[in-house]
Amino acid sequence: MSEEVLRTAEALVFAASEPVPLRVLAALLPENVAVEDVAVALRERFAGRGVELVETAGGLSFRTAPDLAAALKKIVPSPRRLPRAAMESLAIIAYHQPVTRPEIEEIRGASLAQATIDALLEAGLIAPRGRKEVPGRPTLWATTPGFLAQFGLRDLRDLPRREDLLVNAPPSAPAPVATPDV
Repeated sequence: MSEEVLRTAEALVFAASEPVPLRVLAALLPENVAVEDVAVALRERFAGRGVELVETAGGLSFRTAPDLAAALKKIVPSPRRLPRAAMESLAIIAYHQPVTRPEIEEIRGASLAQATIDALLEAGLIAPRGRKEVPGRPTLWATTPGFLAQFGLRDLRDLPRREDLLVNAPPSAPAPVATPDV
């Protein structure tokens, strides 16, 4: 594969504000070049450097090498943290999507302020995905590609399993067996 092909692919991924899907990259390449080979070559080229090519949110992007994160945190401002209610709601949406606001409230066991939905929308982490076919036709909410990119996920299958998130969950005790009084 030519150096010009690699340079062009590198420039596209670098200039893109969002992860570049392989199909978009393939459209830029000559017909006789396999896009997967280009991705592998770029990954190898940047391995061990300050930035690395990673697959996230269904596409390719450059990210800071993980071992440099601590040094950069001293200089580069971190994105604004979401409030706890927003993170809880986002987790529910991610694992149960598409989900309605009443369903989120039921799972959380608390009401959901409009400001929480607004914060998630403003951050580009959720988006409406139609309406549920029930009386009142509530909005269905789902995560966005921005959610995947923010959390460094290729797709939703990369979310941790729910079982893995339980911290020291005690094993459930068997139900006591009732004995009849004789």
